[in-house]
Amino acid sequence: MAKIAIVGPGGVGGLLGGVLTRTGHDVVYVARPETAAALGRRGMSVHSVQFGDFTVPARAVESLDAPADVVVVATKATTLDEALQRVPESAAGIFLPLLNGVEHMAVLRGRYPAARVVAGSIRIESTRVSAGRIEHTSPFSGIDVAGDGAAEVAALLTGAGFDVSVRDCEAAVLWDKLALLAPLALITTATRASIGTAREMRRDDLVEMVSEVAAVARASGTEIEAPAILAILDQVPAPMKSSMLRDAEAGRPLELDAIGGSVLHAGARLGIPTPATARVVAELRGR
Repeated sequence: MAKIAIVGPGGVGGLLGGVLTRTGHDVVYVARPETAAALGRRGMSVHSVQFGDFTVPARAVESLDAPADVVVVATKATTLDEALQRVPESAAGIFLPLLNGVEHMAVLRGRYPAARVVAGSIRIESTRVSAGRIEHTSPFSGIDVAGDGAAEVAALLTGAGFDVSVRDCEAAVLWDKLALLAPLALITTATRASIGTAREMRRDDLVEMVSEVAAVARASGTEIEAPAILAILDQVPAPMKSSMLRDAEAGRPLELDAIGGSVLHAGARLGIPTPATARVVAELRGR
């Protein structure tokens, strides 16, 4: 049995915590006071296509006050700094961030021992409908990890039923996801429409952004190509909405810096032009 802390019991963190608790691990959630209180009263209820429907007890604290084997950081990028105030440097043997973007790795490694921060990404459709209530609607939960401690994390998560791959390249773990996520999130949110409508209404913008993001991703260390990204986006079911669009519809802060900003910053650093991405990011900032 491992001791696991989940920072951010939302769609991703709540699902991981619920499944790991059901598997027999000792899980504690680190959350804001109102969320921690709700979890203590209700437990964690999961409705999942992959894992089924279940409810397990949930222990939650406002600040992590005991060491854990693994700390999973699953907050939104917009609340990362606040959330990390609740997690001391000595909190864990391994830190596993599962955030959108790439720049959070530098934030965590600036705060915690760099060798203990494992790169991770997750491909999933999972939403927190209320505190302690998780809707996991995708029949998959693919997680990629890389770095020191990755094999240990992979064994833990695989044992709970998640689909985990250990990869050699940290950049590939982060950029393979962002290369797909950035065009999807930006075009659906700019259009305020699901991907089916967005890819028809603003096809030129989508194609240009895919090309730019792929170029930045390749220069950053992965081998992904623009035609492969566009083919995936064209196969995404038409009704699908990105999490950024859902945040926009709900009036929540957008992960614009983490998703679009990461592409622009890396492009500028690497000397790769990203005019279409910059144009759409500016459009969203203007709103």
